[in-house]
Amino acid sequence: MISLRYHIVSIAAAFLALAIGVVLGSTALNGSLLSGLSDEKGKLGNQVSDLEAQNNALNARLADADSFAASVGPKVVAGALDKRSVVLVTTQDARPADRDALKQFVGQSGATVTGEIQLTEAFADPAKADQLRQVVTRLQPAGVQFPTAGDPGTLSGALLGSVLLLNKDSAKPQSSPEELAAALGGLTDGGFVKPSQDVKPAQLAVVLTGGKATGDGAGDKAATLARFAAQLDRSGAGTALVGDPASAEGTGAIGVARADTSVTSILSTVDNVDTAAGRIATILTLQEQLDGKSGRYGIAGNAQAPAPGITQPGS
Repeated sequence: MISLRYHIVSIAAAFLALAIGVVLGSTALNGSLLSGLSDEKGKLGNQVSDLEAQNNALNARLADADSFAASVGPKVVAGALDKRSVVLVTTQDARPADRDALKQFVGQSGATVTGEIQLTEAFADPAKADQLRQVVTRLQPAGVQFPTAGDPGTLSGALLGSVLLLNKDSAKPQSSPEELAAALGGLTDGGFVKPSQDVKPAQLAVVLTGGKATGDGAGDKAATLARFAAQLDRSGAGTALVGDPASAEGTGAIGVARADTSVTSILSTVDNVDTAAGRIATILTLQEQLDGKSGRYGIAGNAQAPAPGITQPGS
């Protein structure tokens, strides 16, 4: 007769065998799974290494191309802006290295930089828009007609354009030295600009920005700068809005400007001023502006060509 003890031992043995089978099965499965994952990791590692090698090779080629552009740049721009004058407007996020290199190219083109104006963060801050609008309206020079558009970018472009740029037809100042000093002084006191010493009016203007606007109201900040540059262009013989590739994106001033056909019809933009090729394009763009033409230049997808007179590949 089979005892109760025998039943208990049999059941325990069955469960023990089942447990051992599960452990052995899972061990074999895990080994196979881990082996497969290890192989996949090795393949991905090889792909990453290949991509890094390709990236390094492309960066080396870009560095060589930029070095070549820097070496031939002075010859390319020589005389392009002979006896012309340029005022430089920068945003607070513009890189000093880009500013200095651009000034050097302006000098090599035969032009003179008559002064620099830095726009502070407050200039494009939506929270400061009403204050900027009030300051600009109060500083309006006698005899200068401001546009009907009431946004602060357009109004400040009209004010600074009237005091910083010469008349495009007569090449004479559009306001008095006292009005220039009052405009810069009022905007400085309001915390909107930081001018260099002894700023004088010029025929042309370059607005140098950094990347795309960030934070709250990024789109409004970019729009203010784009409209400012466009109105500056309307006030003189020509203006170029220049920056790095990020500035050509959606919340970048160049990106906003290029999305508005009323702006692109007059204002020229360059999106790779962080390279020697972009600085050359900026000088050639200013030369083109003197002829009443405009364009979108650089390497971004919304650029029409690398530089004036150069056809985009595939077009």
